This record gives sequence, structure tokens and C-alpha cells, in this order.
Amino acid sequence: MNWRNKEKFIHGILFIFAISSIIFLTGIVIVLFKEGLPIFHRIGLLDFILGKEWYPTYDPPDFGIYPLIMSSLLVTFGAMVIAVPVGISSAIFISYILPAKYKNFVKPIIEMLAGVPSVIYGLFGMKVLGPFLADKLNLPTGLIALNAAIMLGIMALPTIVSIAEDALSSVPRSFRDASLALGGTMWETIMKVNLPIATSGVTTAVILGMGRAIGETMTVLMVAGGASMVPKSFLLPVRPMTATIAAEMGEAAIGSPHYHALFGIGIILFIITLMFNILADVASQSFKKKVSAR
Repeated sequence: MNWRNKEKFIHGILFIFAISSIIFLTGIVIVLFKEGLPIFHRIGLLDFILGKEWYPTYDPPDFGIYPLIMSSLLVTFGAMVIAVPVGISSAIFISYILPAKYKNFVKPIIEMLAGVPSVIYGLFGMKVLGPFLADKLNLPTGLIALNAAIMLGIMALPTIVSIAEDALSSVPRSFRDASLALGGTMWETIMKVNLPIATSGVTTAVILGMGRAIGETMTVLMVAGGASMVPKSFLLPVRPMTATIAAEMGEAAIGSPHYHALFGIGIILFIITLMFNILADVASQSFKKKVSAR
């Protein structure tokens, strides 16, 4: 087999893999919508999204997911309050302050944290952080929204730090040298030159971190408390959408309204995460154009 035939063979294999991934993804989306759309025909899309009671096993059942959506948004917001300042600060430190010999050691360790199973974070939240919060805040339980927000913030850190650091490192060194040569301090150079140029890349990191937090399942199932009510405080138990699907799918009879309602939650979650990914892609493309133009 000559090199041309080998090249065609490799191209064919890669094409098959690419088509297979598209087919599998399309199949997942089709099944998701096929099983989830019946609940919208049954109670209406607005009633499903804005309904304030989730009691799928009552007679008659209530399928309002507003409390679940708000719970997901609350813990995601809390996670970003923790992860964004810590993550961006860490990225700045790794990019511009940490010596290169330590950078090549520290960054891979941070990226490895993304591979830690979520159940490990959940166990830590249940056995360590939960009792600590209950004791310090004088609460009956530590399985609350604050616990989930802290754990999700920690889980989102590797994504934010890694992508933000890549964006900051992609800024041409000549910009920093020019700023320093004109009398700017290192801090002024970082905040007024490098960070503004890398804004799109840093925004991408934040959006992907949000997607990581809102799509997490096992950790929030273990530490959020599981109360399907409209959240009024970080100190109360909540039940995000992902936790609801994971907790109830095994008990829902196939083809029942409850079963379709859980797939309906999946559709809403899919649309939210898709929007995050689209925004991240737009921000990423904007960053690439900005850097290449300079």
C-alpha cells in the first residue's frame, strides 16, 4: 500500500469516526425530544416551566419545574461567585507571576482536578463540608444550597483556570514588553493591557465553567438537600434539575407522565447548556480574531 492509499485509508477512518459522533449525538437529541415533548402537549410549555409545584406522584400530579430551574440557577450563581474571582486570579498568577519551571508543574495538576469523579466531591461535601456548615451556621443540616454552590465552584475551577490561562498566555509578549517599557507596572500591564485583550477568552472560560456547574448531577444530588421548593436562601435545601432527573428516573414508569416530565426537564437543561456553549464559541471566535488582528 503506497502513501496515497494509506492517506485515503486514514481519511476514511477519520470520516467514519466524525460521522459516527454526529449520528450518535443526533440520536440522543431525537430520543430526548421524542420522550420529552408529550409532557408539553399534556400540560403546556409555560405551565411546565412556570409551575411552582413538583409533585409527580400525587393524584393529580403537579409537574411545575420552576423551583428546579431556580435551584439550578441559584447554585450555579453561587458557584460562579466563588469560581470566577479565584479562577481568573489563579490564571493571572500562573500566566504572569509564577516562574516557568513551576508553571509546567502546577497547571497540569489543576487540569487533572477536572478528572476527579464527581462522587468524590459529593462525599467531601456530605461528610466534611456539610457538618462544618451545620455547626458554624447553627443549621439543622449542612446539605443546603450553599454546600452545593461551594462544591460546584471548586469543580468549575479547573475549567476556568485552564482556559483563562491559555487565553492570557496567547496575548503577544510584545504588548507586555511595550507597556513595561513605557513605565507601566506589572499590575497595570496585566489589568489594562493583557486582561482587556484576553477578555473574550476569559469570558469563554467563565461560560464553560457555568455549563460545567449547571450540568453537574451527582454532587448536587448528594449535597443540595433534595427539597423541591422555590429557593429563598442559600441556607435552605434545594433540588436542581439534574438531581431531580437522577433521583427519579429509576422510579418513573416508562411511558408515564412522570417519565415524560423528566425527559422534559432534560430538554430544558439541554437548551440551557446549548446556549452556554454557543456563547462560549462566539466569545472564543471573537478572541481569536482580536489576537490575530493585533
